Amino acid sequence: MISVEEALEIVLSQSRKLPPVTVPLQDAIGKILAEDIHAPDPLPPYPASVKDGYAVVASNGPGEYPVITESRAGNDGVGVTVTSGTVAYVTTGGPIPDGADAVVQVEDSELLENAPAEPKKVRILKQINPGVDVRPVGCDIAKGDLVLKSGERLDAAEIGLLATVGVVMVKVYPAPKIAVLSTGDELVEPTIGYLTRGQIRDSNRAMVLAAASQQLCKVLDLGIARDDKEEIERALESAVSAGVDIIITSGGVSMGDRDYVKPLLQKRGKIYFDKVNMKPGKPLTFAEIVHRPTDNVTSNKVLAFGLPGNPVSALVSFNLFVIPAIRRLSGWANPHLPRVHACLKQSIKTDPVRPEFHRAVISWVFDNGNGSPGFAAESTGHQMSSRLLSMKSANALLELPASGKLMTAGTSVSAIVISDIVGVSGNQSFQSMEIKGAMKGSKLEKVDVAESSEGSEIRVAILTVSDTVASGNGPDRSGPRAISVVNSASEKLGGARVAAIAVVPDEVSQIKEILLSWSDVEKMDLILTLGGTGFTPRDVTPEATKVVIEKETPGLLYVMMQESLKVTPFAILSRSAAGIRGTTLIINMPGNPNAVVECMEALLPTLKHALKQIRGDKREKHPRHVPHAEAAPSDTWERSFKSASNNVQKPAGCSCSH
Repeated sequence: MISVEEALEIVLSQSRKLPPVTVPLQDAIGKILAEDIHAPDPLPPYPASVKDGYAVVASNGPGEYPVITESRAGNDGVGVTVTSGTVAYVTTGGPIPDGADAVVQVEDSELLENAPAEPKKVRILKQINPGVDVRPVGCDIAKGDLVLKSGERLDAAEIGLLATVGVVMVKVYPAPKIAVLSTGDELVEPTIGYLTRGQIRDSNRAMVLAAASQQLCKVLDLGIARDDKEEIERALESAVSAGVDIIITSGGVSMGDRDYVKPLLQKRGKIYFDKVNMKPGKPLTFAEIVHRPTDNVTSNKVLAFGLPGNPVSALVSFNLFVIPAIRRLSGWANPHLPRVHACLKQSIKTDPVRPEFHRAVISWVFDNGNGSPGFAAESTGHQMSSRLLSMKSANALLELPASGKLMTAGTSVSAIVISDIVGVSGNQSFQSMEIKGAMKGSKLEKVDVAESSEGSEIRVAILTVSDTVASGNGPDRSGPRAISVVNSASEKLGGARVAAIAVVPDEVSQIKEILLSWSDVEKMDLILTLGGTGFTPRDVTPEATKVVIEKETPGLLYVMMQESLKVTPFAILSRSAAGIRGTTLIINMPGNPNAVVECMEALLPTLKHALKQIRGDKREKHPRHVPHAEAAPSDTWERSFKSASNNVQKPAGCSCSH
């Protein structure tokens, strides 16, 4: 049984972008562009008026002038030149006649009465400068400009841009073709009105077909196959012959004597995994079917997902694994579903063995329990994998760790967004939002900032330092764990609240910038950085921190080192820094989520005392030292290390990121 992260990595490693196709503009919506688009001509192609008014020679100034022509749409006004002492009437977007160099809006003019046989006259009331309310040629798009870049998703605005530059056939990555099969002797079509003993209506097939269609995939309905080896094999063969890219089955992947899906997939190709450490969805199978290309089928590999039979397990697995695979085949640069942090509205008991993807409804609220705006998460209720009602209205999967502990209301958790997020103040939808970390280009942005509630004594900021997370190519595992630790230890820290979180890549300048902002501008009491403390060339968090801090606090690092050595001897490879800037304490934590918890627990007994002293609380005195003679004998650091080293084995595949 492998972890969710390992399973997803395998799925994405076997998913390759499909060959681009050229489609009409109306069929390109939602697709990923497979070519760069350059403007063949400028926009506007002629000087155009910004407003309704009069095209004038600006140097003429206020006065009365004859209106020699009208320039509306099309070719109006072409061939007529505005000279000194004349004007032309223009409408918004209309061409500026030759000779004119500015537009006086209607509001700054007065049309004069005159005899029917005389030309119209207008009084210009305002002096303007050349260029006023005129859109020059190419001011929106210059000829040859890169309008759209390969890899961009084509939504309504992008379709409009393509039409603007005259592109009516566009090269895109196609969505995959997906075949869906349900297996099981107990299944009957949903059209059956009366169920006999042992029968259930097939909900999985309709559900998965709909979910695949939402991803713009072409779908092939393979129907229901009984628990019969030959019947299932015929269905799989028909899908391969039809040239599908993905086959999705539900049921028949567990340990029963008539669960034939896995053996058949093994026979036709290769199974990469058949159990995932998750709840729900443990008996998930991922495989590939290898076959000979034909005239109808160009690829020799079909991806196959054997979803569990329970409907919730099937849909959760589809969201976590099939959608990223679909996106990767469809050309998405970042196939991962977006994540946000959300505060629990009610307490939830975690599973003691497996990480759980708890179905919930998240919404944006103006007070998520600590007086600050943010996302709030409400459970959909009883979470049995057979209870499809737990998926009803769910727009997020809460990532709950396997601990068997109660996560109390107000705890911040990571939430995978699977559907629309609607705010409490109306129908504001966040369906297309992408959570990209704290960097957009070279500009630093906060991912989520919440002012501490009135009366909170300690304001904590948490900074995840990771190229992978900042680029959107992987989830932030350490951040949510650190938030959870701070929230659960709030009283021990003197009423601490997480007031800000952010993600930055492994860049000294960007780490330094946010540390300075949080310390000097926002006056955070405690900043925890997560990651970037190892030996790799990109690990630069300590370097950035040492530039910022004014006083070092080596004792904190010593305590964290001692605690980490109890788990792994590779803890000595940490290069963490810690220190004080102004009234802010900054501590570098490891990037490993478990190591974050271990280090925080080691520091908790002294952090409250330390933070109060930094803030100048004169009442906070050092605790009385126990004389060495009275203290219990303790090992030296060297003996502690040797003891820990002898008792800890390096796990298979261990890295030094602890």
